[in-house]
Amino acid sequence: MASLSLRNVKKIYPHNGDDAKKAKKKKGAEPEKKTNLQITEKGVVAVQEFNLEIADKEFIVLVGPSGCGKSTTLRMIAGLEDISEGELWIEDRVVNDIPPKERDIAMVFQNYALYPHMTVYQNMAFALKLRHTPKDQIDKAVKEAAEILGITQFLGRKPKALSGGQRQRVAIGRAIVRSPKVMLMDEPLSNLDAKLRNQMRAEIIKLREKIQTTFIYVTHDQTEAMTLGDRIVIMKDGFIQQIGTPQEVFNHPYNLFVAGFIGTPQMNLFDAKLIKQNGKYAVKLANLTVELSEEKQKALAANDVAEQEITLGVRPEHISLDQSGIDAKVDVSEMMGSSVHLHLSAMGRDVVVVVSTMNMTGAEVAALSHGAAVKFNFGGNVCHVFSKETGINLEA
Repeated sequence: MASLSLRNVKKIYPHNGDDAKKAKKKKGAEPEKKTNLQITEKGVVAVQEFNLEIADKEFIVLVGPSGCGKSTTLRMIAGLEDISEGELWIEDRVVNDIPPKERDIAMVFQNYALYPHMTVYQNMAFALKLRHTPKDQIDKAVKEAAEILGITQFLGRKPKALSGGQRQRVAIGRAIVRSPKVMLMDEPLSNLDAKLRNQMRAEIIKLREKIQTTFIYVTHDQTEAMTLGDRIVIMKDGFIQQIGTPQEVFNHPYNLFVAGFIGTPQMNLFDAKLIKQNGKYAVKLANLTVELSEEKQKALAANDVAEQEITLGVRPEHISLDQSGIDAKVDVSEMMGSSVHLHLSAMGRDVVVVVSTMNMTGAEVAALSHGAAVKFNFGGNVCHVFSKETGINLEA
């Protein structure tokens, strides 16, 4: 088991050929943005000033859109990528220059990376054989791991005879037989269908309880991040946007990017105004004026926030249909079983509302169809108030 510390870690891919000339030409100018990567004189910066303390046995999830630098960060921890700047500590030593095999880290890849000519048993035993581990210890470790993962009956088969979920279990088994200090997982469920992904998420949660090691997990799927992580690291363009527990990043997103990325369906964002009335903060949207909750009052007052134009965020599940609310018309009604997702047209934009059907009759649900006129409202405890200029949460 191990704690990790990433201190000002940066990954820069050096220029070659035309890129180098281009960067030289632009010397003194603002760093160029090419897609989501920053181009500087030194090269293309894939990960920027990454700082993170990971406790022993903690489950950390790095999440963000494709190209945000999360897999590059994982590969630097594994030793598969050089660290351009900064330090990586595992327990009490800097491991920047320590080769991967000496870091006592195991990695599970997206594409399983199993040896096709070996049986499941041989695949799982391979790393231990390379270490010259005694045969009886190898046999014990492989069988224990297979029992934990429910793949004992497949030990004699080859990978081609297994399903995707079974292959992923074998890949995880091959990693845990080594009893590594740190387990790295790079989008291990992305090749599985939705049902299998749900099953494997549950398996990983159970596995974590059984093997008691430090996990660092990379995904672009925010549902995986929310269900698996003790803490989530949300990344964009190589920068950390926010670090927190799933509940913290859901309830208190630091900026508009986090607000839009975490939560399904996405948070609704409105052009609104933050005002003060009778010494209290309130948000004004169309014909609604909603006084904010006491908690939000304190946070805004502590930051001495002035009245201003804002971006107001409200999650779809926090909006209710209410006759005293804002006029809207139903464009699309999506029945999801225990709830119905309504796409409303209001104030010249699309608004998504999640309505529980638990206490509704069939006729009431059917009435929420295309063209139906409705009104919506929300409480002051569910408002997220973002700066128009910076996109940062004004409560932060």
